[in-house]
Amino acid sequence: MNEKGSGETVAQGGPPANASPVAQFFVPAAASLQERRPRILKHDDTFALFDHNGDAHAGPGSPEGVYHRDTRHLSHLYLTLDGARPMLLSSTLREDNATLTCDLTNPDLFDANGAMVLGHDLVHLRRSRFLWNATSFERLVLRNYDEETRKVSVELAFEADFADLFEVRGTAREKRGEMHAPEVSGNHVTLSYTGLDKERRTTLLAFDPLPTRLTGNRAVFEIELAPRATQALFLEVDCGSEGLRNLPPRRAFFTGLRDARRALRNASSRAASIVSSNEIFNEAARRSVADLYMLMTETPEGPYPYAGIPWFSAVFGRDAIITALETLWMDPAIARGVLGHLAANQATAVDPAADAEPGKILHEVRHGEMAQLGEVPFRRYYGSVDSTPLFVMLAGAYLRRTADLVTVRRIWPNLQAALSWISDYGDRDGDGFVEYGRQTDDGLINQGWKDSHDSVFHADGTLAKGPIALAEVQAYVYGAWQSAAEIAHRLGFADLAAEYEGLAAKLRKSFDAHFFDKALGTYVIALDGQKKPCRVLTSNAGHVLLTGLALPERAKSVVDTLMSPCFFCGWGVRTVAATEARYNPMSYHNGSVWPHDNALIAAGFARYGFKREAVRIFEGMFGASTYIDLRRLPELFCGFPRQRTQGPTFYPVACAPQAWAAGAPLLMMQACLGLGFDPEQSRITFEEPALPDFLDEVTLRNLAIDGRSVDVNLRRSGTQVLVDVTDRRGPIRVMATS
Repeated sequence: MNEKGSGETVAQGGPPANASPVAQFFVPAAASLQERRPRILKHDDTFALFDHNGDAHAGPGSPEGVYHRDTRHLSHLYLTLDGARPMLLSSTLREDNATLTCDLTNPDLFDANGAMVLGHDLVHLRRSRFLWNATSFERLVLRNYDEETRKVSVELAFEADFADLFEVRGTAREKRGEMHAPEVSGNHVTLSYTGLDKERRTTLLAFDPLPTRLTGNRAVFEIELAPRATQALFLEVDCGSEGLRNLPPRRAFFTGLRDARRALRNASSRAASIVSSNEIFNEAARRSVADLYMLMTETPEGPYPYAGIPWFSAVFGRDAIITALETLWMDPAIARGVLGHLAANQATAVDPAADAEPGKILHEVRHGEMAQLGEVPFRRYYGSVDSTPLFVMLAGAYLRRTADLVTVRRIWPNLQAALSWISDYGDRDGDGFVEYGRQTDDGLINQGWKDSHDSVFHADGTLAKGPIALAEVQAYVYGAWQSAAEIAHRLGFADLAAEYEGLAAKLRKSFDAHFFDKALGTYVIALDGQKKPCRVLTSNAGHVLLTGLALPERAKSVVDTLMSPCFFCGWGVRTVAATEARYNPMSYHNGSVWPHDNALIAAGFARYGFKREAVRIFEGMFGASTYIDLRRLPELFCGFPRQRTQGPTFYPVACAPQAWAAGAPLLMMQACLGLGFDPEQSRITFEEPALPDFLDEVTLRNLAIDGRSVDVNLRRSGTQVLVDVTDRRGPIRVMATS
C-alpha cells in the first residue's frame, strides 16, 4: 500500500509494464481484509486482529494476531472443544470498542468409533476480550445446557512469530533473529525472540486456573460441567509490559476491564455528541467517535490519533493533523495533543536517510526491528511534503476555535521553524511553490497524500518526474501563511503578520496563473520538475477550495467538474476522473473513493457557498456506510458507479478503522451546518445550515467554549433549517444566518 507512511503499493498482479519505478514497501492483496472482516481492538501502542470466533490464524497472508510497537507478539491462537472448532453464534464489539464478545457453541461431537457423544448446541462458550496496558485479557465462560453432567476438553493452541509489521505486510527479509525455546513455569509460558537489533522481545501467557496440561504451544483444560453449571477460564497475553502481572489473571481481568472502560468513557466525555432523527446515522456517528477514541494514544504531550489498523497503527503527521481538523469542533484537545507531539518531534537537522530538514514535521514513526535496523526508512521519517504546512494550518484553526494563546505561544518557535522550512527547503527553486523530491533512493517516491508510485502523471499516463509541486500542497501553504499571519497578529508581531499576509496574496495570484486550466475547467494536479502542468482531472482540486486559495470566480467550475459523472460515482468523488489514462476504480489512488478526501472537498464546497453539493457528498458517504460492517467507513473503497440496491465495492486491504475516515462524517456535518466558533465573543454560529435528506433533525450536545457549553437542536422546516438552543451551561450565544 502506498499510503500514509510506507510507500506501499498493493500488488494486484503487479504494476503495468510501463509503471516505473516500483514501490519498495507493499501489502500483497493475497488476503482480503474485507473477506476476513477481522474484529479489531486497540489500546495505545498495542492492537489486535481476531476472526469472528476470537481466534488468530497463523499462515501466509494472515494479518491476525496481537501486535505491540510494530511487532506481532502473538501470531496464532486457536480454541477447540474436544478437538473440534466451536460454531459461531455471534461476534460483536461493544459500541465503544472496549470489548470483543464471541458467542460460540459445540458442534456435534463424536468418539473415535463415530458414535455421537455430545449433540450440538448443548455447551455455550462466551469469549470476552479487551486490550489494556500492552496486554490482551480474555475470559472464556462455558455453560452446560444439557440435562446431564458433561466432560469436555478445552484446548488453546498458541504461537508467536515476532514478525515485524512490515514482514506481515509482505516485505521479505534475508535474515531474522533468534527464536528462543518456550519457557513453561507454573501457569505461565514465556515466548521470546532476540532480533538482529539485539532487542529481546517477549510474550508472557498466563492462565487461570492452572491448565490440566500446559506446554510451550498449548494449554488443555479438562472440565466437568454439571447441568446448568458454568466454568470460567482466564488468559493473559502480555507483550512485555509489567501491566497487571502482580495480580492473578482472574482478578487482573476485572481490574483491567474497569480501567479500560473508564479511560474510554473519560476521553470521549469531553467531546460534543450528535443525536439525529435517523437511528442508522446515529449508529454510524457513534461508531466514528468510538473508533477515533480507540485509535487515540496518550503521548507526553496529550492524545494523539494513530492513523489506522492494521497497517498504520503508529504516529503519522499528515493523518493526525487532518483528523484533528475534522474533529476540532467537537474536541479541541485532540488538536492540542497533535500540535504538541509534532512540535516535540520536529526535525532540527538535515538527515537524507530520514528525508529530514530543519523545521520539517514528521511523516511516520516506527518502533519495530526492521525500522531500528534501517531495513525500512521509517524509524523517524519526515518524507511528506504537506505535514509541515498542515501543522501551521492546524495551529491557526486551533487558535480560532479555542483562543488558547498559551498553547500557541508555546509552539510559536516550532511554527516559525516550519514556516522557514516552507521558504528555505520546501520551495526548492525559489518559484514560490513548494515541491518535493526524496533525498535517497529508499525514501518515498511521491510525498503528498496520494503517495502511490503512479499517482502523479500526465494526460497520456506518463509518470511525472520531480521535483513535483502538488496543487493541494500549495493550498495548504496558503492556509499556513494565513494562519501564521493571524497568530503573529495575536502575539503582537504586526510586521511579521503583514509579511505573511503578503506571501499568501502573492501565492494566490501565482497559483491561479500556473495551476488553473481553462480547458479542464479545474486545477491541474501538479507541476512536474520541468514546470510542465500535469493536465489530469483529480480530486486534489477540491482541496484548493478548502483553504480559500481558489479565486471566487473559479469555484463554480471546479465544483461542477468534481460533481460531474466522471468524478462523482454516487458514493463520493473519485480520486481520479473516469476519463483519465490511469483511471482504475480498483486502484489505491487512481479512481478509488476516500472518505477523508471527500470530507475535505465538501468543506471546500461549503466554504464557497456550494452547500447543496456538499450535502450530496455527505449523502453519498452515509449511503455507503449503511452497507458496511459496523457502519464503519474504511480507509477507501472502489470507485465503481453506484448501482440501485447495491452497496459500494470494497477495497481488499483497506484499513478499518482509519482515523481520518472516522472523522470524515464529523467534518461533513460541520460543513453542511456551517458550524463555527468565536471564542472571543463566546459565540457559536450556524451559517446557512443545510440538512441532508436522510436527516430531518439533529441535536448537537455539549458544544463548548472555554468550559461553557450548549445543546443545539436543528430541524427542517420546509426549505429552512431552524436552530434552537435546548440547554445552556454558562454565558454563551448561538447565532444562525440563512
